[in-house]
Amino acid sequence: MDKPLTPTLDRVAGPADLKGLSQGELTQLAKDVRHEVISSVSQTGGHLGSSLGVVELTVALHAVFNTPFDKLVWDVSHQCYPHKILTGRRDRMHTLRQGGGLAGFCKRTESEHDAFGAGHSSTSISAALGFAMGRDMGQPTGDAIAVIGDGSISAGMAYEALNHAGHLGKRMFVILNDNEMSIAPPVGAMSKYLSGLYAGTPLGKLKDMAEDFESALPGPIREGARRARQLVTGFPGGGTLFEELGFDYIGPIDGHDMGQLLTVLRAARARASGPVLIHVCTVKGKGYKPAETAADKYHGVSKFDVSSGAQKKSKGNAPSYTSVFGKTLVEEAARDSRIVAITAAMPSGTGLDMMQDRFPRRVFDVGIAEQHAVTFAGGMAAAGLRPFCAIYSTFLQRGYDQIVHDVALQGLPVRFAIDRAGLVGADGSTHAGAFDVAFLSNLPGMVVMAAGDEAELKDMVATAAAFDEGPIAFRYPRGEGVGAELPERGRLLEIGKGRVIREGSQLALLTLGPALGDALKAAEELEARGISVTVADARFAKPMDTDLIGQLVDNHAAVVTVEHGAEGGFGALVLHWLARTGRLDRGCAIRTMTLPDTFIEQASPAEMYAEAKLTARDIADTALTALGVAPGHFAKPA
Repeated sequence: MDKPLTPTLDRVAGPADLKGLSQGELTQLAKDVRHEVISSVSQTGGHLGSSLGVVELTVALHAVFNTPFDKLVWDVSHQCYPHKILTGRRDRMHTLRQGGGLAGFCKRTESEHDAFGAGHSSTSISAALGFAMGRDMGQPTGDAIAVIGDGSISAGMAYEALNHAGHLGKRMFVILNDNEMSIAPPVGAMSKYLSGLYAGTPLGKLKDMAEDFESALPGPIREGARRARQLVTGFPGGGTLFEELGFDYIGPIDGHDMGQLLTVLRAARARASGPVLIHVCTVKGKGYKPAETAADKYHGVSKFDVSSGAQKKSKGNAPSYTSVFGKTLVEEAARDSRIVAITAAMPSGTGLDMMQDRFPRRVFDVGIAEQHAVTFAGGMAAAGLRPFCAIYSTFLQRGYDQIVHDVALQGLPVRFAIDRAGLVGADGSTHAGAFDVAFLSNLPGMVVMAAGDEAELKDMVATAAAFDEGPIAFRYPRGEGVGAELPERGRLLEIGKGRVIREGSQLALLTLGPALGDALKAAEELEARGISVTVADARFAKPMDTDLIGQLVDNHAAVVTVEHGAEGGFGALVLHWLARTGRLDRGCAIRTMTLPDTFIEQASPAEMYAEAKLTARDIADTALTALGVAPGHFAKPA
């Protein structure tokens, strides 16, 4: 399919070029940008639906405000592709989410127009308020504009920021991009409230701006205005929730009508003296039928054919770790009615949609609220249920205090299913699951497991289901398994016990999690060089199998630990134990291999692990060095 012509976009090198365009030209520019987004993402994959939904809004914002002097902050920023196109990065969009290319999210080091980096939700209002405060304290910055979705604004951090902004009364703008959908349909009272606003008479202290838009609302919405007003105000003479928090509220307005957007944004910019919330209604996937009609609105896609919308997903031979978890949990739940599952707006991403389909009353999507999810799970555990709290590693960080205070301190048997452990590829450093082993293993009473393959993951789900002595966590990576044969039913693992995969006499490779595969490859290479290698799978970071570790250290000339996690994790725990027991004094060479002390940018997982020096070749080279053999030289058999 030929790339569509984009004559208006071709005249735009940066936001300044939008200032002289007419409303009609800006409307055409939005069409051009939409074509450009579709064309670019079809080649790279990425967050398509969310970006298509904000095309007109992005054009209007850049036409009215002056970035980078004005600070435009995109919440999560998975909707930032039109912004990237309009801010001088159009010619690099084909590198999106690729190694050495553009990041999939906003990134301060990538462009001066990216005022604040993000990859997680609900941070934009806090950051924008910080910019507004900096401006009012004499820093050379202009207006601050936060663009946040209806799913993200339901999170506690966004409420905290709204409350503080209303209290301070600083001039700033919050654009509520309401498409009635986050990654999964948003839930809870806030979503019901926002849905009610769709049918409401426009309200706000700036009524001379807002009232004109009621006449533009579709008929059924106009007819429901009286009922909706009661829902929105809550009491006679009351305002919207946002007004009660101290904001001027404008909306709802049509986020795909350039005339409405320009009128509202220009008037708000000219008249605002304090915080303003502009409620913009958009359609996720707007302008691309395959996205508009898909259940997930093409939130995240692989490369696809533009004409048909068909995604070009590779066909793997092994099931994904996520699917193995989801299916195994369903099997365990069918045997035990006490098993329940909690997710924070990611039922399909975590595999819980499988259990949701079969046992809908036992799966709870709490929205983008990881802190609540953890404590909610703690309460369920205290009530005698067996909760599985399924949250990506990078998002579990957001609930750490709750893990410590509400779960671990009370010894509650919450099961943490930690997906996307390790490096995750195109989503880059914002989504890397690098820290969970370290931040969980330092908690008293916490059991921490890591699956070496998909069969072991199935065993760990079964083990966690049966474990009632306290909190237990198991981590596993994104993507396909290694092709291990799956048992008919998960087997119960002995807590704190690892396994030896292959026996050797000179060198021991002790792995945690999926590093096992590369360790086995390294062992083959080392055996070919005449070195006898033991490979052991620790399975547990906590409690560690100290009997196994002691035997490895006592019976080998060198021991190398390998993990897909940050420094301070499994290898550090091994070193602490060896130091306490005096085994570091006995002559065995010890090396630890972890992710480096840096954030690794987006690339393929293989490229990222190569940069981290955690490939099979890196393991072999580290082992040779520990044995005193120069890498690349063959060793003599013992």
